[in-house]
Amino acid sequence: MELRHIRYFLAVAEERNFTRAAERLGIAQPPLSQQIRALEAEVGAQLFHRVPHGAELTEAGAAFRARVAQMPGLAREALEAARRAARGEAGALALGFTGAGALNPAVPRLIRTFRRERPGVALRLVEANSIALREDLVAGRLDVALLRPAASDPVEITCTPLVAEPLIAAVPRALDPEPGRADLALGDLADLPLILTPRAIGISLHDCALEACRAAGFEPVLGQPAPQIASILSLVAAELGFSLVPASMRQLAMERIVYKTLRGPQTSVAIAAGVLRGPLSPTAAAFIQLVRRLRDE
Repeated sequence: MELRHIRYFLAVAEERNFTRAAERLGIAQPPLSQQIRALEAEVGAQLFHRVPHGAELTEAGAAFRARVAQMPGLAREALEAARRAARGEAGALALGFTGAGALNPAVPRLIRTFRRERPGVALRLVEANSIALREDLVAGRLDVALLRPAASDPVEITCTPLVAEPLIAAVPRALDPEPGRADLALGDLADLPLILTPRAIGISLHDCALEACRAAGFEPVLGQPAPQIASILSLVAAELGFSLVPASMRQLAMERIVYKTLRGPQTSVAIAAGVLRGPLSPTAAAFIQLVRRLRDE
């Protein structure tokens, strides 16, 4: 039994006339009658009484109609659902991000836009450090991860850049070498310990901070490490040293900390959307397309 047989049957049942049903379906009347007879042969019962001016449902036909009336609509809905899923407008997406990265305005904008444009996608958000995000990507627990790419990233991961931002200095207000200025020379902080996340959990930012210090002409003395940006800033506020952080960290205002733009050559850190190499799910592919679109706007 084919879906077209159901459509033909329902058209005749609604029109109560083979000729009008054929006109509605856009086919000739004789082929329609043949298709109905073929359906009746498959069902094993007469579905219509042929009467002089049309057709009436038999008891078997009425019972058949009660069961199949919704089938064409369900088929259309199934077809559209499949098309939405193929376009990445349905399904699920597991998205990972770092707490520090989420402070960059580009990240909430990206998530907000994706939710608005694809409300049918079930979005699961996971916050973790960059190392854990990479592990979850490789293990298949995440579809996409917003992370800071590093040269040591696993070869299985490919990244699409979203945004880059310069490093700035977070300095204890009491130890500011140039109070009243919005910038400073990084070399003026050479005598202070540099407070960073351990490299094991934040490779990219850790390495970029060291690179910036070396470009400024000194090898930094590493101070007390801290696992999260909030704890880093707490140590800076306690005057245990300074830190180099992405410029978006200015949003985390603390009374005893000043943020300083760096004079001279700038070192930038990037946020990118990482995925596993190879074919992507439709939802992941749609997310990466959105990353490229927002990046280029």
